[in-house]
Amino acid sequence: MLYRTMPKNGDRLSALGFGCMRFPMVNGEIDEDRAIAQIRSAIDGGVNYLDTAWVYHDEQSESILGRALKDGYREKVRIATKLPTWLVNRREDMDTFLDAQLEKLGTDHIDYYLVHSLAGPSWKSISSLDVTNFLDEARKDGRIVNPGFSFHGLCKDFMEIVDAYPWVFCQIQYNYLDTDFQAGTKGLKYAASKGLGVIIMEPLRGGNLGMPVPPAAVAEIWDRAKTKRTPVEWALRWLWNHPEVVVVLSGMNEEEHIRQNLAIASEAEPNSLTETELDLVRQAAETYRELMQVGCTGCGYCMPCPANVLISTCFDFFNKLHLFGNGKVAKSLYDTFLHENQYRKSGFASQCVECGQCIEKCPQGIEIPEVLKRVASEMGK
Repeated sequence: MLYRTMPKNGDRLSALGFGCMRFPMVNGEIDEDRAIAQIRSAIDGGVNYLDTAWVYHDEQSESILGRALKDGYREKVRIATKLPTWLVNRREDMDTFLDAQLEKLGTDHIDYYLVHSLAGPSWKSISSLDVTNFLDEARKDGRIVNPGFSFHGLCKDFMEIVDAYPWVFCQIQYNYLDTDFQAGTKGLKYAASKGLGVIIMEPLRGGNLGMPVPPAAVAEIWDRAKTKRTPVEWALRWLWNHPEVVVVLSGMNEEEHIRQNLAIASEAEPNSLTETELDLVRQAAETYRELMQVGCTGCGYCMPCPANVLISTCFDFFNKLHLFGNGKVAKSLYDTFLHENQYRKSGFASQCVECGQCIEKCPQGIEIPEVLKRVASEMGK
């Protein structure tokens, strides 16, 4: 495992971080034993940064991580979790959430504490409730060590937030498709210039950039590379090529994925890709942009849906229909994964009632009801 230094505090953090938003599931429930084994396996492999949040897995993620960090594992890692800004109605709520998180995680302090999912309007709202005083007091009494924020908004707002408080770090969505999206490359470099450590989320764009068999047009680009790499390795190495990046988070829920990512993270030095290789990545990005229909990352913030639409699953199969061009397979899988079964109600795009709740929640700004109409039309339900 390679390690990178958090600029303001000197912490040596693993280049690969473990994201706790996508634990393995069985019969509609978290496979807790397997999730704990995966977390500990990653730590044994050198990972020392683990990222969770109040809302992940219906508020279960923090508790599972806390149990995974027993038996001496807590001392080996830095924990990151987040204040759910949209659930905060008054200053006192911030302390209530933090104290509950400390209990769920089984610790007396949070190493890296983020104000969750900021954009311009949400920053103004949480600021009016005196979040900076909360951060100052929580640092003073030792409940949090390093304050930061995660971001899903416009780049100009990102820069304003960077300058609004003496943050230690920030977390942004970034990958080779999102260089001009949200904070983007401009925001990455701005935060780094201000001394903030930058944590990366969505490195594979909801898994789309890591498909084992990419679209033929993308596969042809990778085939031209002198050094052969998997799609996942191209995406991760491109991120780690940036010296401004401290940690890249991966929501790993397969043992083989953990093994592969650990191997890549042991070799991906900053500025290690050649100009020819970087040009191939740019070509792959342009090709993906032409093929993908929906910019959904599968984050799940739009859920639950009042009409039970499984929104990100609908978008995933819609993208795959256009990425791979095999309509029969895509529609069959769509029907299989969204049909009602003993564990859940059906979740087809056609069930959308256009209530609009999802639009307000989507960090990507997707006009979800309108896109769901297209999905229903092309998928047949």
